[in-house]
Amino acid sequence: MSMREPQALDQAVVDQAIHWLGCLRFNQADEQTQRTFEQWLLQRPEHLLAWQRVETLGDEFAGIPAQLARQTLNGSHRGMRRRQSLKLLGLLATVGGAAWLGRDYTPLPAMLAQQHSNTGEQRHFQLDDGSLIQLNSDSAVDSDYDAQRRLIILRRGEIIVNVGADEHSAQARPFWLQTRDGIIRAQSTRFLARERDDGTLLAVQGGAVTVFPGSSHTLAGSDSNSVQAGHQLLFTANGAREFRDNGLDVWSWSDGVISARDMRLGDFIEELSRYRPGVLRCAEAVADRRVSGTFQLADNDQVLALVAQSLRLRVDYRTRYWVTLSAAG
Repeated sequence: MSMREPQALDQAVVDQAIHWLGCLRFNQADEQTQRTFEQWLLQRPEHLLAWQRVETLGDEFAGIPAQLARQTLNGSHRGMRRRQSLKLLGLLATVGGAAWLGRDYTPLPAMLAQQHSNTGEQRHFQLDDGSLIQLNSDSAVDSDYDAQRRLIILRRGEIIVNVGADEHSAQARPFWLQTRDGIIRAQSTRFLARERDDGTLLAVQGGAVTVFPGSSHTLAGSDSNSVQAGHQLLFTANGAREFRDNGLDVWSWSDGVISARDMRLGDFIEELSRYRPGVLRCAEAVADRRVSGTFQLADNDQVLALVAQSLRLRVDYRTRYWVTLSAAG
């Protein structure tokens, strides 16, 4: 059975969708902006289709010139081969300039990673050394193994690693995880790493790991932090500090649930929004209400209904991709 060619989109429509992605992801949208976006989304079916494609591909498009983003968008939905995509990345490096490649850590875009998950999806896979990898929603990793070391590169999102014994290797190879903010060394252990706006969160469930904040190129001269089982750490390229628990069980997603204990509603909704496309938010008037419970991630709408019932909230679906919680009545 042949696959149908995805619907082609008008260039102007794709440009508009890229513009809205930048506005909604990286700016505090006011009510007028929200209404204007909703009106645009409902004007034509092509608008919704363009938004779905751009939003699914993630944050890469917010900083890329619209013409290059459009090429990437169209190519990624027409079976662009990896080699062709890498050529496009070379063009991005040349034309995009410092605004796109100006960070110390410049990974391949997550959409080209060897392993990735979609929004709302958790994936599991095993590597040749026996390591078990779990990817959370909208996450991506690459692996780079050689005779001397095992390296996983977190391109985006969140990962849980059960480090394998590497029994078939001729020599014991160290296990490394490279992140945006530094590099982690682990042995027989289970740990979690997550990219956040304020740094990279590391949580350890078994064994111990060592964190080297900053660039891997300066590893020999950098400070290190040892994290034992049961502890969490937040680190940036400039250092590390203790992570303050906000009531979320950071491990719960690996069981397909979101588990909260006296968690601020605003933080809970922000966390839940990671698992669904579009905009999910709550009104400031109810943001400080508290949520406790364990909820199945497979049905976000049911989670919203349960939380709304317990906290006396109203759930407004302006569209499937724009949902707001506010006080009932």
